[in-house]
Amino acid sequence: MPPPSPAPSSTPAPRPSSPGSPGDAAIPWQRVVGFDPGLNITGYGVIDCRGGIVRLVEAGTIRSRGETLETRLATIHEGVRDVLQALAPAVMAIEQVFVHAKFPRTAILMGHARGVICLAAAQAGLTVNNYPPTRVKSLLTGSGQAGKEQMQAAVQRELALAARPEPADVADALAVALADWHLRIRQRGLALGRGEKLAPRRSAAPRTGQRGALGERGAEDDEGDACSREDGA
Repeated sequence: MPPPSPAPSSTPAPRPSSPGSPGDAAIPWQRVVGFDPGLNITGYGVIDCRGGIVRLVEAGTIRSRGETLETRLATIHEGVRDVLQALAPAVMAIEQVFVHAKFPRTAILMGHARGVICLAAAQAGLTVNNYPPTRVKSLLTGSGQAGKEQMQAAVQRELALAARPEPADVADALAVALADWHLRIRQRGLALGRGEKLAPRRSAAPRTGQRGALGERGAEDDEGDACSREDGA
Protein backbone atom coordinates (compact mmCIF):
# COMPACT_ATOMS: atom_id res chain seq x y z
CA MET A 1 0.00 0.00 0.00
CA PRO A 2 1.46 3.42 -0.93
CA PRO A 3 2.08 5.94 1.87
CA PRO A 4 -0.35 8.82 2.50
CA SER A 5 -0.25 11.47 -0.19
CA PRO A 6 1.34 14.83 0.68
CA ALA A 7 -0.82 17.64 1.98
CA PRO A 8 0.55 21.17 2.38
CA SER A 9 0.29 22.82 5.77
CA SER A 10 -2.12 25.72 6.17
CA THR A 11 -0.28 27.00 9.22
CA PRO A 12 1.07 30.53 8.61
CA ALA A 13 4.78 31.23 8.85
CA PRO A 14 5.98 32.59 12.19
CA ARG A 15 7.36 36.04 12.79
CA PRO A 16 10.86 36.32 14.34
CA SER A 17 11.02 34.69 17.79
CA SER A 18 11.81 36.48 21.04
CA PRO A 19 15.41 36.92 22.21
CA GLY A 20 14.91 34.48 25.10
CA SER A 21 16.72 34.53 28.42
CA PRO A 22 20.40 34.75 29.50
CA GLY A 23 20.56 30.99 30.05
CA ASP A 24 19.51 30.12 26.51
CA ALA A 25 23.01 30.21 25.03
CA ALA A 26 24.03 27.31 27.28
CA ILE A 27 21.30 25.06 25.88
CA PRO A 28 21.47 23.42 22.45
CA TRP A 29 18.54 23.68 20.07
CA GLN A 30 16.10 20.79 20.38
CA ARG A 31 13.41 19.82 17.89
CA VAL A 32 10.06 18.64 19.26
CA VAL A 33 7.22 17.06 17.30
CA GLY A 34 3.71 17.03 18.70
CA PHE A 35 0.91 14.78 17.45
CA ASP A 36 -2.86 15.03 17.75
CA PRO A 37 -4.03 11.45 17.08
CA GLY A 38 -7.16 10.77 15.07
CA LEU A 39 -8.40 7.79 13.10
CA ASN A 40 -9.42 10.04 10.19
CA ILE A 41 -6.86 12.84 10.38
CA THR A 42 -3.77 13.10 12.58
CA GLY A 43 -2.32 16.55 13.16
CA TYR A 44 1.39 17.14 13.63
CA GLY A 45 3.42 20.20 14.61
CA VAL A 46 7.19 20.59 14.75
CA ILE A 47 8.98 23.33 16.71
CA ASP A 48 12.60 24.18 17.44
CA CYS A 49 13.33 25.18 21.05
CA ARG A 50 16.24 26.55 22.99
CA GLY A 51 15.51 27.72 26.52
CA GLY A 52 13.04 30.59 26.22
CA ILE A 53 13.16 30.65 22.42
CA VAL A 54 10.70 28.71 20.29
CA ARG A 55 9.99 28.80 16.56
CA LEU A 56 7.73 26.93 14.17
CA VAL A 57 9.37 24.50 11.75
CA GLU A 58 6.39 22.87 10.06
CA ALA A 59 2.84 21.72 10.78
CA GLY A 60 0.27 19.77 8.84
CA THR A 61 -1.95 16.71 8.79
CA ILE A 62 -1.84 13.03 7.85
CA ARG A 63 -5.09 11.63 6.48
CA SER A 64 -5.80 7.92 6.77
CA ARG A 65 -7.11 5.85 3.85
CA GLY A 66 -8.65 2.43 3.48
CA GLU A 67 -11.84 0.49 4.08
CA THR A 68 -10.72 -1.42 7.17
CA LEU A 69 -9.33 -0.35 10.54
CA GLU A 70 -6.02 -2.07 9.93
CA THR A 71 -5.41 -0.39 6.56
CA ARG A 72 -6.25 3.04 7.98
CA LEU A 73 -3.86 2.47 10.87
CA ALA A 74 -1.19 1.38 8.40
CA THR A 75 -1.46 4.65 6.46
CA ILE A 76 -1.30 6.67 9.69
CA HIS A 77 1.81 4.78 10.76
CA GLU A 78 3.43 5.30 7.36
CA GLY A 79 2.61 9.01 7.39
CA VAL A 80 4.03 9.47 10.89
CA ARG A 81 7.22 7.69 9.90
CA ASP A 82 7.53 10.04 6.90
CA VAL A 83 7.22 13.05 9.22
CA LEU A 84 9.84 11.71 11.62
CA GLN A 85 12.25 10.88 8.82
CA ALA A 86 11.81 14.18 6.99
CA LEU A 87 11.98 16.53 9.98
CA ALA A 88 14.23 14.54 12.34
CA PRO A 89 12.82 15.58 15.75
CA ALA A 90 14.72 14.74 18.94
CA VAL A 91 11.63 14.02 21.03
CA MET A 92 7.89 13.43 20.61
CA ALA A 93 5.06 14.93 22.68
CA ILE A 94 1.54 13.51 22.66
CA GLU A 95 -1.59 13.82 24.76
CA GLN A 96 -2.91 10.99 26.88
CA VAL A 97 -6.24 9.56 25.73
CA PHE A 98 -9.25 10.98 27.54
CA VAL A 99 -12.00 8.44 28.12
CA HIS A 100 -15.40 10.14 28.17
CA ALA A 101 -18.14 8.09 29.83
CA LYS A 102 -20.59 8.97 27.03
CA PHE A 103 -18.20 8.15 24.17
CA PRO A 104 -16.08 5.11 25.12
CA ARG A 105 -15.83 3.93 21.51
CA THR A 106 -14.22 7.21 20.49
CA ALA A 107 -11.50 6.69 23.09
CA ILE A 108 -10.88 3.14 21.84
CA LEU A 109 -10.51 4.29 18.23
CA MET A 110 -8.29 7.17 19.33
CA GLY A 111 -6.17 4.72 21.26
CA HIS A 112 -5.55 2.72 18.08
CA ALA A 113 -4.24 5.80 16.28
CA ARG A 114 -2.16 6.84 19.26
CA GLY A 115 -0.69 3.37 19.46
CA VAL A 116 0.71 3.37 15.92
CA ILE A 117 2.13 6.86 16.48
CA CYS A 118 3.94 5.62 19.58
CA LEU A 119 5.12 2.58 17.61
CA ALA A 120 6.65 4.86 14.98
CA ALA A 121 8.39 6.81 17.75
CA ALA A 122 9.86 3.63 19.23
CA GLN A 123 11.07 2.52 15.80
CA ALA A 124 12.75 5.90 15.37
CA GLY A 125 14.36 5.71 18.81
CA LEU A 126 12.49 8.74 20.14
CA THR A 127 11.52 9.51 23.72
CA VAL A 128 7.76 10.09 24.04
CA ASN A 129 6.52 12.62 26.61
CA ASN A 130 2.85 12.29 27.55
CA TYR A 131 0.63 15.06 28.90
CA PRO A 132 -3.01 15.12 30.05
CA PRO A 133 -5.17 17.26 27.71
CA THR A 134 -6.36 19.38 30.63
CA ARG A 135 -2.75 20.13 31.55
CA VAL A 136 -1.95 21.27 28.01
CA LYS A 137 -5.06 23.47 27.83
CA SER A 138 -4.51 24.98 31.27
CA LEU A 139 -0.88 25.73 30.53
CA LEU A 140 -1.62 27.62 27.30
CA THR A 141 -4.98 29.24 28.09
CA GLY A 142 -5.39 29.15 31.87
CA SER A 143 -8.39 26.84 31.57
CA GLY A 144 -8.38 23.06 31.41
CA GLN A 145 -11.71 23.20 29.57
CA ALA A 146 -10.61 25.52 26.75
CA GLY A 147 -12.30 25.03 23.38
CA LYS A 148 -10.78 24.64 19.93
CA GLU A 149 -10.83 28.35 19.09
CA GLN A 150 -9.17 29.24 22.39
CA MET A 151 -6.41 26.73 21.72
CA GLN A 152 -5.88 28.05 18.20
CA ALA A 153 -5.60 31.60 19.54
CA ALA A 154 -3.16 30.46 22.24
CA VAL A 155 -0.92 28.70 19.72
CA GLN A 156 -1.02 31.75 17.46
CA ARG A 157 0.14 33.91 20.38
CA GLU A 158 2.86 31.51 21.53
CA LEU A 159 4.42 31.20 18.08
CA ALA A 160 3.75 34.80 16.99
CA LEU A 161 1.83 33.63 13.93
CA ALA A 162 0.12 36.03 11.57
CA ALA A 163 -3.11 33.99 11.76
CA ARG A 164 -4.61 31.15 13.74
CA PRO A 165 -3.31 27.71 12.73
CA GLU A 166 -5.77 25.65 10.69
CA PRO A 167 -7.24 23.11 10.98
CA ALA A 168 -7.78 22.70 14.72
CA ASP A 169 -5.96 19.35 14.56
CA VAL A 170 -2.75 21.19 13.69
CA ALA A 171 -3.27 23.64 16.56
CA ASP A 172 -3.75 20.75 19.00
CA ALA A 173 -0.55 19.08 17.81
CA LEU A 174 1.40 22.33 18.16
CA ALA A 175 -0.16 22.87 21.60
CA VAL A 176 1.22 19.63 23.03
CA ALA A 177 4.64 20.37 21.51
CA LEU A 178 4.52 23.81 23.14
CA ALA A 179 3.54 22.21 26.46
CA ASP A 180 6.65 20.05 26.24
CA TRP A 181 8.71 23.18 25.60
CA HIS A 182 7.23 25.04 28.57
CA LEU A 183 7.45 22.18 31.04
CA ARG A 184 10.73 20.58 30.04
CA ILE A 185 12.93 22.92 28.00
CA ARG A 186 11.98 26.49 28.88
CA GLN A 187 12.24 25.86 32.62
CA ARG A 188 15.75 24.53 32.12
CA GLY A 189 16.75 27.72 30.33
CA LEU A 190 15.29 29.90 33.09
CA ALA A 191 17.16 27.91 35.72
CA LEU A 192 20.46 28.31 33.88
CA GLY A 193 19.76 32.01 33.51
CA ARG A 194 19.54 32.23 37.31
CA GLY A 195 22.88 30.48 37.61
CA GLU A 196 21.45 27.22 38.93
CA LYS A 197 23.27 23.96 38.29
CA LEU A 198 21.14 21.26 36.73
CA ALA A 199 21.68 17.52 36.72
CA PRO A 200 22.60 16.01 33.35
CA ARG A 201 19.50 15.20 31.30
CA ARG A 202 19.18 12.26 28.96
CA SER A 203 17.63 13.07 25.62
CA ALA A 204 17.09 11.22 22.40
CA ALA A 205 19.63 11.91 19.67
CA PRO A 206 18.25 13.61 16.56
CA ARG A 207 17.75 11.28 13.61
CA THR A 208 18.99 12.13 10.17
CA GLY A 209 16.74 11.87 7.16
CA GLN A 210 15.83 13.46 3.89
CA ARG A 211 13.35 16.29 3.72
CA GLY A 212 10.12 14.98 2.28
CA ALA A 213 6.53 15.84 1.55
CA LEU A 214 4.22 15.30 4.45
CA GLY A 215 0.77 14.39 4.83
CA GLU A 216 -3.27 15.34 7.18
CA ARG A 217 -6.38 14.21 11.57
CA GLY A 218 -9.91 14.75 12.18
CA ALA A 219 -11.04 13.86 15.59
CA GLU A 220 -11.43 14.79 19.19
CA ASP A 221 -9.51 15.41 22.39
CA ASP A 222 -7.67 12.58 24.04
CA GLU A 223 -6.17 10.96 27.12
CA GLY A 224 -5.06 7.49 28.37
CA ASP A 225 -2.19 5.06 28.72
CA ALA A 226 1.38 6.24 28.25
CA CYS A 227 3.71 5.22 25.47
CA SER A 228 6.91 6.00 27.31
CA ARG A 229 7.15 8.68 30.01
CA GLU A 230 4.15 10.46 31.50
CA ASP A 231 3.93 13.92 32.98
CA GLY A 232 2.59 13.11 36.40
CA ALA A 233 1.58 16.63 37.34
